[in-house]
Amino acid sequence: MAAHAKFRLRSADDLRAEAGRLGLDIPYNESVSVLLEKAPLAGREIPNRLAVLPMEGADAEAGGAPSEWTRRRYRRHAAGGCGLIWCEATAVRQDGRSNPGQLLLTERTLGGFAKLVDEARAAAKKEWGPGHRPLLVLQLTHSGRFSKPEGTPRPLIIQHNPHLDPLHGLAPDHPLVSDGELGAIRDDFVEAADLAAAAGFDGVDVKACHGYLLAETLAAHSRTGSLYGGPFENRTRLLLETVRLIREEAPGLLVTSRLSATDTVPFPFGFGMDPDEPERTDLAEAKALIGLLVRAGVRFLSLSLGIPYWKPHFGRPFDKPVPGGKVPKEHPLEGVARHLRVAAELQRTSPGTAVVGAGYSWLRAFGPGVGAAMVGAGRTAVVGLGRGALAYPDFAADLVRRGRLDPRKVCTACSLCSYLLRQQKRVGCVVRDPEYKNAEGAALKGPKAR
Repeated sequence: MAAHAKFRLRSADDLRAEAGRLGLDIPYNESVSVLLEKAPLAGREIPNRLAVLPMEGADAEAGGAPSEWTRRRYRRHAAGGCGLIWCEATAVRQDGRSNPGQLLLTERTLGGFAKLVDEARAAAKKEWGPGHRPLLVLQLTHSGRFSKPEGTPRPLIIQHNPHLDPLHGLAPDHPLVSDGELGAIRDDFVEAADLAAAAGFDGVDVKACHGYLLAETLAAHSRTGSLYGGPFENRTRLLLETVRLIREEAPGLLVTSRLSATDTVPFPFGFGMDPDEPERTDLAEAKALIGLLVRAGVRFLSLSLGIPYWKPHFGRPFDKPVPGGKVPKEHPLEGVARHLRVAAELQRTSPGTAVVGAGYSWLRAFGPGVGAAMVGAGRTAVVGLGRGALAYPDFAADLVRRGRLDPRKVCTACSLCSYLLRQQKRVGCVVRDPEYKNAEGAALKGPKAR
């Protein structure tokens, strides 16, 4: 691994040279036209191969309905021109909220979600005309061990984990969630999916990434005597049951999942880790799981890596960690290359599904060129931005109209959006969006990085 360094690239040649110096496979195309073409996705057609990836705003109304802040975010994303808008994590029940501002989909909040969909559709139509219809996917979640529905930890854990339990000071006798309760949570996912369909979403994501409840189930090697732990068949059962039941209950609704291909938590407490070398990643189970999801009817997937509370740089390569966080012992380009490598490998071995790739935001204005090379080579199907879209909601529009991104509008990988979420403040880009800089600036006076 190379030493960590901040972004210093001024040209595509600089990117190529730095990737070569580090021995990394980071392809690049000068033309981004392949990203701007209409494309098939899960039997539908999307306007282009660009996606907004889910980023929590933590700005729901008290009961969990989208607020004006939430709706503003999705109006801007829709007007921005992406073909796929993957809406943020939305809890399926109160005890699964990661913070008091997380969205919650219930009968009571259904009207607010329908309003969000209507406003997003109207914004896209106004900016791009009636022929431009982005695919809207809602991410459904239960936060599991990271639940803080009232602002303080209320963890529901699948297994004890010596690497993660200390984060919340969990006692060795902290109870595990029962199989019966997991079955009830599964049913809540199905009910929420029905509501998402009623609100007008095209699809739902059964979230299984970043260490939240369904992701922890995939990693539950040490959970014994359970339908949902131990062998691979049991650890994947809850996710697969949920997907199948949603498809039965809402046959017109697309069902997908955002997966962490590896947690990076050492075996036997993490998913996607090598039993023989516990700290080494191993994609064998991710490949097998994707095969089962394809058999269950899933036709596209969003891939991520890691757990934000464990090794955040695996999921989001950055220039600066959150205030008080550690600077990783690797160059951010190594993190970008890891995302590209995993996406390419899982796309290669999973021809029955389309991979929505991530990890492009650190590249700033060079992200689309890398994404175009990935799509052109068949190494991923859709290119997504999370932090990048939060900073630059009209990035797709600039690609369509100018053929490139404006370096003055891109994400700076400063981690302040992540810090706002940890502080349970409204989340937005305080660098690029004056509304958030003015509203949330006081929350950013935290400790320096270590």
